[in-house]
Parts: sequence; structure tokens; C-alpha cells
Amino acid sequence: MSRLFARRSSGRSVGDLDPDEVKPVVDDYAELFDGSVEERKDRYHSVVNHYYNLATDFYEFGWGRSFHFAPRRRGESFGDAILRHELFLAERLDLTSDMQVLDVGCGVGGPMANLARHTGASFVGINLNEYQIERAKRHTRDVQTQCRFIHGDYMQVPEGDESFDAAFNIEATPHAPDKTAVFREIFRVLRPGGKFAGYEWCLTDAFDSANAEHMRIKQRVMKGNGLPDISHTSEVSEALIEAGFELVEVRDLAPEADPETPWYRALQGRDLSLASVPRTPIGRALTNLALRIGEGLRIVPEGAREISSVLNAGADALVEGGETGVFTPMFYYLAIKPGGSDD
Repeated sequence: MSRLFARRSSGRSVGDLDPDEVKPVVDDYAELFDGSVEERKDRYHSVVNHYYNLATDFYEFGWGRSFHFAPRRRGESFGDAILRHELFLAERLDLTSDMQVLDVGCGVGGPMANLARHTGASFVGINLNEYQIERAKRHTRDVQTQCRFIHGDYMQVPEGDESFDAAFNIEATPHAPDKTAVFREIFRVLRPGGKFAGYEWCLTDAFDSANAEHMRIKQRVMKGNGLPDISHTSEVSEALIEAGFELVEVRDLAPEADPETPWYRALQGRDLSLASVPRTPIGRALTNLALRIGEGLRIVPEGAREISSVLNAGADALVEGGETGVFTPMFYYLAIKPGGSDD
């Protein structure tokens, strides 16, 4: 628990927040999810910043530096699957050491650091959340000459037209209020012939909006993960085409996991290792209990347990979404901007 709430020299306690700021931010975040989809889209800056100011430390504590899922193979460790999932995109994008690559919603820099080490390419990461940018700079120190960061909005990338050879998104654009608009912006900054690949959180064909259970799962996934809404897989494909891309391949990678190691296994408590404990239902419950005690003793900020509860409910909903097949966090796409020398 000390890893979560060790008081920093800056006086901050959770994310980039003062201790007295935590509870008001938690309350405002909760109110956003009592409102409409339109309100969350209008205030997506607040949704994203509140969420990651509150959740980033929990994620690093329980998940590591790469905030995403992966389709695991039988006998493959969680960490190995995460890395393979990242390198799959590098392979599809044909990344080489002479390329300039945009990381769309770079998180705390885990995937960028891994791809920089493996490909030698140069990367620019854009992220709306300032605290995550700070963390990303720490996590990419060994490859800092290859990595640059922009504290900004990927809906309006502050770079010139045709600045990048390739771009990738690992479960970041689900936060976007308008899929076509964000894809159009990525299209703008790519050079002709540039490739864009990513993993998107989506509803599948199994989702039925008339099914109350499906709608409950969707709502809890959104609230537990800072999403204004969740698109269907077909909407993502349509948005890429509308933005001007040509689709090279699209498919849900979730069915490609071994049945014994589905993408949500890490949240079920079925991995037996010390490192996996914080991700498990028991580990999450123990964290919640420790935070409740800590709040009572005033050694953690008020609101910390509520953050944990929201994240736990979101994790449980992700498992339900995976088990029912109505949700996937790994709808993969590879798209290309027309006009390259090979066209």
C-alpha cells in the first residue's frame, strides 16, 4: 500500500492531486456517469483527466507499465503476452529505426519503451493527462533519445501535416468522444502510405441493447474505465474508412487466446504468482479493505477507497463482458493512408 500512497516531495498523494482534492474529483467523476453520453462526450477532458489522476497509481501497482490486455497462449505468462501483443503491432507497421512514429494516447510509456527498444524507431507520445506524461518520462529514461512526449489532446495533435511514418493506438481511443474525428486527425499527421494500427475496446455482435444485463455490463465497464461510450466493432471500421483510411485487416483477437487463458484471466484470480495478487478479486478486496482502514486512520486521502471500489466494479464487468462475449478490448485494425509509393 505504501507504493500507492507514499507521500511525494511535491505533497501529492494520488496521481497529480493534493490529498484534499481527491474526494471532490471522485464525486465529480461519479456525477459524470449519472449523466448522459452526450454530457460525458462534451466533458471528455474531465472524464479522462479525473479517471487517470485517480486510477494511474492503482494501475501501476496492480498491472504494471502497459495498461492493456492481451490474448494469451497456453503456458504464456501475463507479461510475455503483453509484450507479444505490443510487438505484433510493430511487426504489422513494419517499424524500422529510421521511422517517426506517433503513439496515440501513450499512457505511462510502457508500450512505447518496449517498441523503442525492439525497433530502434523514434516515438512521439501524446497524452491528455499530465501526471501520466511525468510517469512516461520516467519509464522511458533508457531510451529517452528515441522518445518525446506531448501533453495534449489527440483530437487536435499539435504537429504538422504528414509528420509521421506510422501511428499506433493501444486501447487509448476508446476515450475519444468522436471516433471519426480522432481517426481523421491521425490521418492528417501521417505521411502518404503511412500505416495506422491499434486495439479498440468494442461491443461485439453478441451485444444486445435490449438486454438489461448487457446494458448493465456496458455501463459498469464505462464507469470503471473512464469511457464516454463504447462503440460496436462495425462503427470503428466505418469510422476509419470515413476518415480516409483504407482498411488492410480488421478482426477481434479475443477468440485467438487459448480457452484456458482468456484475455480477462488476469482479473479472475486464476494466475498464481506474487506479482498477480493485486489484480485478483481477493487482492482487490484486500486493497479496498486496507484503504478503508487507512481513510479511518487518515493515512490515505478520503475518497481513495471509492476509487478502488469503482475500479473493482469495472474489473468485474470486464470479466462479465468477456465471459458473455459481448465485449472485447482487442478489436485489431491495420489501416493505410493512400498515396504512398506502393499505391
